[in-house]
Amino acid sequence: MDKREKRVIFASIALMGFFFLAVILAVSGFGITVPDCITDREPFTEAKVISQDETHYEVHSIARMWRFEPTVIEIPAGATVDFFLTSADVVHGFQIEDRAVNMMAVPGQVTSTSITFDNVGTYRIVCHEYCGANHHSMEGVIHVRPAEDMVATKQGLELGSGSSVASTAVGGGSEL
Repeated sequence: MDKREKRVIFASIALMGFFFLAVILAVSGFGITVPDCITDREPFTEAKVISQDETHYEVHSIARMWRFEPTVIEIPAGATVDFFLTSADVVHGFQIEDRAVNMMAVPGQVTSTSITFDNVGTYRIVCHEYCGANHHSMEGVIHVRPAEDMVATKQGLELGSGSSVASTAVGGGSEL
């Protein structure tokens, strides 16, 4: 075997090892995971935010041309949110900017992921899968507020297109 062939083979093996280590680092160091496709759960028809307790929320989100429901989600800092996503019409993307959340919304399927929002701020949700003429305006928003600023109430919430979450309910398993 020629010296150059040995170098190319060695470089190829080293590069494969580097990529393998990069994947391991991404999974363990940066918390990047592959979203789960839940096959034993029927797609839901109503978007809602469910408060499991003060630090754990469930969001049932529906993507449809050309909006996410709920459009605005408000949670306290430090809360862990389990997202369950489905589509009412065509394939959509669901990406939370500046966070490691990137899912596909497929009609008839439910996709899920979980993330903790430690920092106060506003996070945009964008559709990254072309879904039609008004795709560019398909977005939502997550407002992460200081925990002490969140109003503990179980009333006054309106979910859906163009509406906002006025307050957050706190309590075991209550729907918002």
